[in-house]
Amino acid sequence: MTIGKAPQVFPRSEYLRRLAAVKAEMARREIEALVVNNASHITYLTGYTSLSAYVPQGLVVSMRDEEPTFFMRRMDAPAAHHQTFMGRDKIVGYPEDLIAHPEKDGYDEVIDFLIELGVDGRGVGLEMGSLPADTVAKFKARLPKARTVDFTKVIAWIRGVKSDLEIAIMREAAAISDAAILRAAEVIRPGVREADAAAEIVGTLMRGVNGKPGTALKSMYLCASPRIGTCHIPWTEDVFRDGSQINLELGGCRYGYVAPIMRTYSIGAPSDRLKRLHEAQVESLEAALKAVRPGATCSDVAVAFNRRLAKSGFRKESRCGYALGIDWSEPTASLKEGDMTELKPNMTFHLMLGNWIDEDFGYVISESIRVTGSGVETLTSAPRKLFVV
Repeated sequence: MTIGKAPQVFPRSEYLRRLAAVKAEMARREIEALVVNNASHITYLTGYTSLSAYVPQGLVVSMRDEEPTFFMRRMDAPAAHHQTFMGRDKIVGYPEDLIAHPEKDGYDEVIDFLIELGVDGRGVGLEMGSLPADTVAKFKARLPKARTVDFTKVIAWIRGVKSDLEIAIMREAAAISDAAILRAAEVIRPGVREADAAAEIVGTLMRGVNGKPGTALKSMYLCASPRIGTCHIPWTEDVFRDGSQINLELGGCRYGYVAPIMRTYSIGAPSDRLKRLHEAQVESLEAALKAVRPGATCSDVAVAFNRRLAKSGFRKESRCGYALGIDWSEPTASLKEGDMTELKPNMTFHLMLGNWIDEDFGYVISESIRVTGSGVETLTSAPRKLFVV
């Protein structure tokens, strides 16, 4: 018996379109074969979302072949057969004796394949930023005549402009995010353990909405008093109390694509300081959204937010957001002053307006957004209010 193909999230033509864009960059840089090891990039090019990057793996994109060849640990190969669009002959499971081997690893299998392709003397692309230094050295030593080219963030920039098919999946993820935010407003109560509330919120992230379940659980941060002056603390064994504030960040996930959202909750009447900050941040968020349009820059959006916030007597030290897509963020454009990346239709961002002012005081609000042909679409749509529970 062999494992069959799962229903494909995107048609074959979508993956070939993405590969064509990568190959165009390879041709421009005179690269004959590219080794992709970044897990998000592998998801983008193949549809694969299972966990296997804990050991060496490599997706080889060759200028000669329509489909890439995926090298991975043998026990993980069935998942690749199941999830990706490629043929069975394009999935290569390397033997278990390469795991924890003192001298060799899975990348030796990739290099053997490159040698068979005859790339020595030609350009070989590597994502050097996500490879150990000794692995890069191994590629160079075993391919002494090849010209190695750093391809670290190239695919990340290609991913920046989404297809309409990708946007549709991100809307599904955003709907899950909205549902989880509303579920949080139902379960955050005095006397409830943070862990128990988190379990209910996570349940919504997994069950999903509109018949579309979450397909993975991504990061969730539940920062409750007195831990509201920081951003990335998970839930604890503590219980919520009257007067507690809760800052929540989460993201629904559909097939690797995430649409984050942040909202703030108050058990009982919020302080005047929190109410003033909330009102100022919402007004500044709206100013930032008005600045989003094709041809504007990331810096323009940040300036619009920061100027409006300053009028209320507040300031935000951290950036106002970042490029968004597979596995939450993309390591490319930032919504911060000085980033002159031009906004283009179907770029997506997490307009992340968390503001951590003191060690014991902070506030969060955010939206996942899409640049449209004339302005902005807000993918997430939970009420922009301070939830008083």
